[in-house]
Amino acid sequence: MKSALRFALLALVLVIVAMVSALTAMRFAIHGQEVAVPPLVGLAPGDAERAIAGLGLQMSIERQYYSPQIPEGRIMSQLPLPGTKVRHGWQVRVAQSLGPVRVAIPDVTGQSEHAAELNIRRRGLELTSRAEVQTAGIPADQVLAQSPPANATQVAEPNISLLVTAAAEPQAFVMPSFIRQPLGSVSRTLQDSGFRLGNVSVAVPAAAAPTVEAAGNPVVAAVPVVPVAPPAQPSPASIIVSQVPGVGQKVVAGAVVSFEVR
Repeated sequence: MKSALRFALLALVLVIVAMVSALTAMRFAIHGQEVAVPPLVGLAPGDAERAIAGLGLQMSIERQYYSPQIPEGRIMSQLPLPGTKVRHGWQVRVAQSLGPVRVAIPDVTGQSEHAAELNIRRRGLELTSRAEVQTAGIPADQVLAQSPPANATQVAEPNISLLVTAAAEPQAFVMPSFIRQPLGSVSRTLQDSGFRLGNVSVAVPAAAAPTVEAAGNPVVAAVPVVPVAPPAQPSPASIIVSQVPGVGQKVVAGAVVSFEVR
């Protein structure tokens, strides 16, 4: 009995030792492949690649920026940061310095957007964004402001953003009723309000069928009646009987309004 108990305890100890050994080996396998990212800022790309190649890492130059502090061609930033633990084969992303700005930022305010873009790209800069604003008294498609401003020196990227004037939206109105008003006075009102007179047609009156008396009851006669010919041309005294656009519709300044008169 005692021998069996000792054997069981020995087996349990061996199992615990095996589990501890397995966990230690697993932890070493996982963390043994991790390395600390070295500092790369200030190094030339070749030196930076050699520094991380020995650690089993890779490097990728993703962006370039102007910098008055970091010499041209040197690494100016990196991700992950120095000291970060990463696995073998990890890619370290870096940005390379273009050195201080050599191209003066042009003054493109007051120019058209097209002319400003040509001026910007001619100097090796990039137009990255634009915004529009409606401004009274200033024509559309004109540069109001820029960022960075003209002749700026502390520039981080070779990019310029513009604020451009936009065409003002036409003023909107609700169409009033001109029914039963004379065409002449309405035409003057439209012109004074910035609208245009469109087509004016004459309404043809409906012809009434003649009737005859038959046994005291009116009966429609079968004889056709020739309708009265409408006037050839409307006159200022003609009365408006319909309009397009209709009453209550939304219209903008300069819209065309047509009438039917009698």
